[in-house]
Amino acid sequence: MATIPSLPSRQDMLRMARNTTDITGQLLDTAGNITRIAVNTLGPRDGAGPELLRVLRETTAELAEASASPQAQEAFYRIVDTLTRLGTSGAPLAVHPVSEPAQALLAALGDSLLPVLDAVEPAVEEFAHALGDLVEATSPMVPAAAGAAAGALLALTPLLRAAADVLRDSSPELRRIADALTDALAPLVPLQVALAERAAGAGAGVVRATLPPLADLTEAATTTAKAARPVLVAGEELLVSALENVQPLLMAAAGRTGRLARAAAVRVSAAVSPAGERGIVVAVTAP
Repeated sequence: MATIPSLPSRQDMLRMARNTTDITGQLLDTAGNITRIAVNTLGPRDGAGPELLRVLRETTAELAEASASPQAQEAFYRIVDTLTRLGTSGAPLAVHPVSEPAQALLAALGDSLLPVLDAVEPAVEEFAHALGDLVEATSPMVPAAAGAAAGALLALTPLLRAAADVLRDSSPELRRIADALTDALAPLVPLQVALAERAAGAGAGVVRATLPPLADLTEAATTTAKAARPVLVAGEELLVSALENVQPLLMAAAGRTGRLARAAAVRVSAAVSPAGERGIVVAVTAP
């Protein structure tokens, strides 16, 4: 026989009642919060529900009025017509026989470029980090460069406007010039195409004849560079040592030049200052 389950005790009943009461209170609190949010959103104060509904109604009315204008209808028609033409002209390309060779070419390019990208990735990352450090180091110069660029643009703006006005007024003459150039160059196009084909053939022959000697020359240069590597390393060491020895002299010369420039600036400022103004003139002498 199946055993009869025992009835819950008084403590279990009290615990379940307390849990039910807590859950009910949380649900009521949540409902109160939702009601408060709705009241705040749709309440009678400024910027609340009626104001929001009024703004929505005005926006919808303005959009409906703008979209109902002939200009908007014409623009929509042109957009739909352009998309339709793109779809009808681009869809056959997907099933055209030329699409398969193009896809094979793209796949081959991707397969051949992946090793190259993997090889240059560390160098590109190092270059990016170095460029970021350079930009961060030169950040104090950015406002000055921006100001100079803005000044140059402001100086060029009148010239561009004047040029635009002149070209706009001279549009008939420009059209005559374009027509004359077109008439003069049109007969030369077939001749140029034929000459380009002949030049391409001759260039291909020159490249075919030049590649084997160039390969031999590259191999010889590589061998020579490998043999002369110790000499190059020694020369680089001598150059770096010379720069390290000259660095204190260069720094001292730069400091002396700066002090002389400051002294000259002080003397020039004192010389060009108005005679009526009394002030203290500070003279700086170079040690």
